[in-house]
Amino acid sequence: MSDTSYVRTEMLEQREPPASTVGVIGWARANLFSSALNSVLTLVALGFVAYILSALIPWTFQSVWNAESLSECREIMIATWGSTHGHACWAVINDRWLQMLYGFYPNHLYWRVNLALVLTLAALAPVLFSEKSPRQMIYLTLAYPFIMPWLMWGGSIWNPISAAVGFAIVFLGTRYLTAMIGSLIAIIVSVIAALLWWMVISAPVVAGLSGVIPIGIETVQSREFGGFMLALLLGIVAIGVSLPIGILLALGRQSDLMIVKAICVGFIEFIRGVPLITLLFVASLLLNVFLPPGTNFDIILRVMIMMTLFSAAYMAEVIRGGLAALPKGQYEGADSLGLNYWQAQRLIIMPQALKISIPGIVSTFIGIFKDTTLVSIIGLLDVIGFSTAIRADANWNGIYWELFAFIAVLFFVVCFSMSRYSMYLERKLQTGHKR
Repeated sequence: MSDTSYVRTEMLEQREPPASTVGVIGWARANLFSSALNSVLTLVALGFVAYILSALIPWTFQSVWNAESLSECREIMIATWGSTHGHACWAVINDRWLQMLYGFYPNHLYWRVNLALVLTLAALAPVLFSEKSPRQMIYLTLAYPFIMPWLMWGGSIWNPISAAVGFAIVFLGTRYLTAMIGSLIAIIVSVIAALLWWMVISAPVVAGLSGVIPIGIETVQSREFGGFMLALLLGIVAIGVSLPIGILLALGRQSDLMIVKAICVGFIEFIRGVPLITLLFVASLLLNVFLPPGTNFDIILRVMIMMTLFSAAYMAEVIRGGLAALPKGQYEGADSLGLNYWQAQRLIIMPQALKISIPGIVSTFIGIFKDTTLVSIIGLLDVIGFSTAIRADANWNGIYWELFAFIAVLFFVVCFSMSRYSMYLERKLQTGHKR
């Protein structure tokens, strides 16, 4: 019987994959036209998109950019295209865009707002892109919470320095007193010392230094804040402060100390059970009732506090979900290494919980940033409030879509950027494929 088997002695040359399985054609066949039903749905969706774009593109680009009023816009449309239908009047944005961005902030001080925004991005760089940023930029991140308010509100340079001294007292007191009197007593003593500094000692010290060395910049009142700048200011503060508070609340809710757990649970459930607009009304109308007579508590500061507390309550629940998702072995591993509670949380537990919670954290950030538009209800002229004021002007009475489209683009840019960074961070921290 003859042997008919064949053994190849040479490798075949590598061939290119079929053109129908790679590139745009391959992607379309796999994702859009993989079956008869998908093909029909794809064609219907493309037809709907084409229908929308056929109206949106002319409305956006066949538009009027230079006019003094809506009636003048319409006259130009009729003279150019024979009709006002299907054409936008972007002249209102061209006329009022600075006001919608900066509110009533003095024109000659726009550079301070712009500088504060640049410093915000620079201060975030060591936090968001730590591996790509110089280590020295972390000092800017630490100084930013004191520089930004001074730039926005102005006044003496000694005010932010005084605020920074109070936090330095807390840090140094906790660091050097812990070994002598224990961590809990050290924290309490340090916080009391900082409060005494802020409430009793700092005012005469700042007044004396301002009289001897009067270094400062022009003061801007809170009533001059507005526009999209106000939304960014409230959003940055609420997002930046609510995350650490939310972490502490989540840990407190899991604490074995009955009073700590009760306080945290009560705070979280109360805040989550009350609409944000109710808290804003409390900040606007009722908070001064509980303060000593003559107290001047800035309205923007009150709104910042309420929005921060509201965001922190939701953040605590998101982080608690991340903590609950960790297997018990992580806690046991931390105990086996001899780490104390805070070391275990900082080095093992919290990094993993935050990684799990990234989608929920970013969703909370985006939600609280969009909720800044609610301040228009309590009299603060954010970008929505200014759109209402612009439409009340006789020259622009009756214009709607252009203003809201401009506002939508502003919010979309910020929210989309946060969403994309969230996806980048998830890919960066994904370790399931590593061995």
